[in-house]
Amino acid sequence: MRYELYYWPEIQGRGEFVRLVLEDADCAYVDVTREPGGEERLEAVLSGERDGVLPFAPPVLCAGKLVVAQTAAITRFLGERHGLAPSDEVGRLGAATIALTIADLVAEAHDTHHPTSVELTYERQAAAAKERASAFRRTRIPKFLGYLERNLERNGDVLVGREVSYADLAAFQIVEGLSYAFPRAMAKATQATPKLLALRDRVAQRPRLLHYLTSPRRLAFNEQGIFRHYPELDG
Repeated sequence: MRYELYYWPEIQGRGEFVRLVLEDADCAYVDVTREPGGEERLEAVLSGERDGVLPFAPPVLCAGKLVVAQTAAITRFLGERHGLAPSDEVGRLGAATIALTIADLVAEAHDTHHPTSVELTYERQAAAAKERASAFRRTRIPKFLGYLERNLERNGDVLVGREVSYADLAAFQIVEGLSYAFPRAMAKATQATPKLLALRDRVAQRPRLLHYLTSPRRLAFNEQGIFRHYPELDG
């Protein structure tokens, strides 16, 4: 099957969590909006061109007649289809729990630079962003990373099950994103999470992911995406 991924063409954002699973599973897929006319096709999908539940926002994955939206739902769907999820029910639910928790962290990271409204520019809410980012660095980053670290302490080299799953790929991406946005805060916070950093490094060396991560198809982090580096927000 050739999957169709619909996401914004110029940022990693939430779509990158999906790309990592597609790449590691060696799936055939097209990043639709990076092709001519792709953004118009995205708008058509969001407007209900396909059957099924109307997607709220990208990312959206089309698999034949199936339409799946929401990052954690897409990565679970792909992971369970392509050997990147535990085979037992307890493990599958555990991976979903971790993926959804990481999705919460992604939303909180976004809100550090847009705490007032997504409709306003960062510059128009910079004062509120500075306050929000301070609390995020001080309490939320350690809390979320500590949660992932404790799961690794309980389970071993991976977050759930015995093999790398889509939850581990999500953990890799969140550490990478936060390290870009908050390098100073992450240098401090990750001193208490050696197992999480080791997982990040192992995931980065998986052959298919390494090939992708070092290719031009892996977009660089930038100040239009979810993870943005504003020095004044990093303390």
